[in-house]
Formats: sequence, structure tokens, C-alpha cells
Amino acid sequence: MKGIILAGGTGSRLHPVTVGVSKQLVPVYDKPMIYYPLSTLLLAGVRDVLVITTPHDAEQFERLLGDGSRFGVRISYAQQERPNGLAQAFMLGAEHIGDDSVCLVLGDNIFHGPGLGTQLRRFQDLRGAAIFGYRVADPGAYGVVEFDAAGRAVSIEEKPERPRSHYAVPGLYFYDHRAVEFARALTPSARGELEITDLNREDMRRGELAVHVLPRGTAWLDTGTFDSLADATNYIRTVQARQGTSIGSPEEVAWRLGLLTEDGAGRAARRRRPGTPEPRREPPLRAQPAGLSCTESCRAASRSSGTARSPNSQSTRDVGPETEMAVGVGASGTTMEKQRTPISCSSSSTA
Repeated sequence: MKGIILAGGTGSRLHPVTVGVSKQLVPVYDKPMIYYPLSTLLLAGVRDVLVITTPHDAEQFERLLGDGSRFGVRISYAQQERPNGLAQAFMLGAEHIGDDSVCLVLGDNIFHGPGLGTQLRRFQDLRGAAIFGYRVADPGAYGVVEFDAAGRAVSIEEKPERPRSHYAVPGLYFYDHRAVEFARALTPSARGELEITDLNREDMRRGELAVHVLPRGTAWLDTGTFDSLADATNYIRTVQARQGTSIGSPEEVAWRLGLLTEDGAGRAARRRRPGTPEPRREPPLRAQPAGLSCTESCRAASRSSGTARSPNSQSTRDVGPETEMAVGVGASGTTMEKQRTPISCSSSSTA
């Protein structure tokens, strides 16, 4: 699976800061903003990343990230002359994607939570598309997905005036290689952009769009405004100080995944802010078998260690839709097999 970070745009909501620097290079507490989506891609199993940015900012990104070798991955670059919509990323990245599936993450989105890497690696060989729903108090600023009474996704709207649900679509998307073909067939919206929502609607029409609700324990932070940037900074600072860990450090994630040597991890640690704990290697991260829910995966791990629990020991009563991973596909009426995930399924794979 290939990865794309969309780091273009003008960052107008962060004016005047973004007059002199790209939004995705603005610090979120102790790291550049783009470090967080890069860490998300690493956790998802991506080892070949395309960063799409503007001609004005390209040199700064290349100076910061280089060829990706210090993160144990390959990083290349493409330029977006004008912000013509999120779906344009697939056209700009057509050669990069080739015949592989692709994960697109927006450069100002931060994801963090228990078991995140395990959840994301499930989509490496998907057919069609997979997106996420995340419950927010005010969804009107995002794409919004609506579910019927059976939990099927039945509509997606882009920044609606009257949202039909509280489930926003975060900036993290998985597609098979046909996304390039479908993006090229899109018609620009009223605001002249190729909308990612229109691409998702097309997948929904074909019955090939899977919508997964992120568990309550997962944090999604959109850092595109001053207020949300401050919220993200406070979140990162608080969790890191409380737990003695680091969030969104691609060097540390790469080391834990076995992509960097001990020497490489040591160099990364020495570059870290004074007082931050040394990174520690976690047990090897194994991709979750296809069709196996997080709950079943945890039970299988318990059985293999001789500590199997009763099937009823992890209650799913009244967990609500927020903990439902696979909610449904498309308006065609076909429904995916529902998979429950516990609110706190332990895993070391957090961004």
C-alpha cells in the first residue's frame, strides 16, 4: 500500500502565520504538524510516501523530511499548483500509486489512540474504499455521513448547513488503485474543486464504500484553526507529560516497527526535547488477520498465552455505535459483517 500526505493549500485560517510558513510545518507542541500524519501512515503499514505540497513550500518540506531514510521509509514529492480539491491528490499521485492500494491522510489531521495501527493495517489490500466516521459536537465544518436505523451508511454531505448526523468524516481515507480513474472522471463542484466527498459517493453508489466508526478511545484532532491548533497542542503536551511517551514521532514509530537500527533510534532520541523519555521498543506488531475483529484478535492473543477468557468476559452490551468498527457499505442495501471492538483494546500501536 502506498501513502499520500496532502500538505498543500494556503492555510488561510491560520493567517498571518501561514504567510511565511506552510500550515503543515507549524509546530503542534514539540513537533512539526506533518510529523503526525506521517506517523499515522507508518502505523498503517505504509513504507512509500508521497508528500503533495505547493511550489512555494516544497523546498522546506524536502529539507525537513529528506528522502525518508531517517524514518525507515521512502519519501517523494509532488507539487499542487492550486488547491483544486482533495481528490486531485490521486491524479497528482497516479504514477506513485500504480496498481497498489493507497492511504490518503490530510497534513493537518492528527490521530491517536489504543490499537490504532492494528485497525489501520486491516485496509492494506482492500477492494473499493474505506473511510471513517467520528462523532463530533459540531459536524457542519466537515463531510458528514448519515446512517440508517440498521447502521448502514446512506449518505455523505460536504459541510452541510443542516447535518443529518453528528458523524464527521476525518481526513484519513483508504482506496484501491481505481481511485485514480474515478478521480479523473469527477466533475468540479460549485466551488470549482474535485471533492473527496463526490469520490466517496461514487464508491457508495457502487456498494464499495465501507464506513467505520472510530472507537471512543481514539482522538482525532483537526489543526486547521488557531483554536483547534491550541487544543491539539494541549492534548499532546498533557498525554506526553502524563504517560512519559511521545505522540506523533515518526522516528520512534519507525524504531518500534523495526524499520530503524538501535543507532538510528539513538540519534533520533538525542534530537528530542530535553526531558523527553528515551524511546523503547515494543513487542513486534503483527497485522490483524483479514476478517478478524479487534475483540477476536485480543481473545486469540489471550488463548495463545494461556490466559483465555470467557467469551462473555468482554461485554458488548450498550457499547453504542461509537465502538462499532464496520458499520456498513453504501446505499445499495448491502451491509458488511459488523465487528465489535472493545473501548480499550490494548495495543502498543498508537501514533
